[in-house]
Amino acid sequence: MNTANIKKFVIGVIIRSDETLSALIDVKGEIVAKDILKTSDYPEVGGFLQELSSRIMKLIEIGGGYDQVRSVGISAPSGHFLSGSIVNSPNMPWKGVIPLAAMLQDQLGMAVALANNAYVTSLAEHSFGSARGMNDFIVVTLGSGMGSCIFSNGRVHQGYDGFAGEIGHTCVMTNGRQCGCGKKGCLEAYTSIKGVLKTAEEVLAESDEPSLMRTEDILTIDKISELCDKGDKMAIEVYRRTGMMLGLGLANYSSMLNPEAFIITGPVVKAGKWLMDPMVATFEENVFHNTKGNVKFVLSEFNDMEHDVIGAGELAWQVKEYSLFK
Repeated sequence: MNTANIKKFVIGVIIRSDETLSALIDVKGEIVAKDILKTSDYPEVGGFLQELSSRIMKLIEIGGGYDQVRSVGISAPSGHFLSGSIVNSPNMPWKGVIPLAAMLQDQLGMAVALANNAYVTSLAEHSFGSARGMNDFIVVTLGSGMGSCIFSNGRVHQGYDGFAGEIGHTCVMTNGRQCGCGKKGCLEAYTSIKGVLKTAEEVLAESDEPSLMRTEDILTIDKISELCDKGDKMAIEVYRRTGMMLGLGLANYSSMLNPEAFIITGPVVKAGKWLMDPMVATFEENVFHNTKGNVKFVLSEFNDMEHDVIGAGELAWQVKEYSLFK
């Protein structure tokens, strides 16, 4: 009689431009052990991969070795699920197409899956978060870039060759701001962290009106939010313009796909009502009339790396098991 060895753990990895979190995750989606690596210390992907592999091996040992740890799931900017590659990321130092999943699988000798952060967050939201019970929703991420994942009929919609959901690179302004992808006028250029800071720069340049933003040595999106809470009119204007752009983009998205909800995540959403109120108002003004008032807007509970890594763990459970050590 053959008895199967049911493994108890997976490894989830969240790669961001500043740091990378790796975690050992059990079958309940709980983090057992974790490790943080500074991504910014590795301008070359080879050095990063070697160090990441070493850190993951230590987590595998904590989990009881290959007999207990099943697979690895990775969230990465511009991650392409079908190929397991980071594809031409405008926000990472490593350029071109990087087959990271295959490279790491060769080093670890176990199954590795890779997807972008919106894809991974959608898995976490569907299994553990705000989208439990939903079959048609869209996750939107606002951070160093802007991405989204379409969850349709109970599963991720990837499109013809895996690039569905690139809402950040739809054009909202003819000959507008330069985007990191090379085009001009992309929604991401107005709604990402860089986009918000660019809007602040423009607002300050338009008049001599006093603002506490002028007194900051280093202006951040969190500081702009704090100044909104203090009633700074120009700070409020920054997020009003950001919210209007975002609302317009999501109205177009919703009119095409008719989701039950948008689940919005990432550092930019910490602005709360200063972003959300103008976003919802603009959305309702521009969305197809038959769906007006019927779309939910939810701020994700998965707004930090420790929560996001649970989605990477979900991705790891879904990949077909493979091991050199069976």
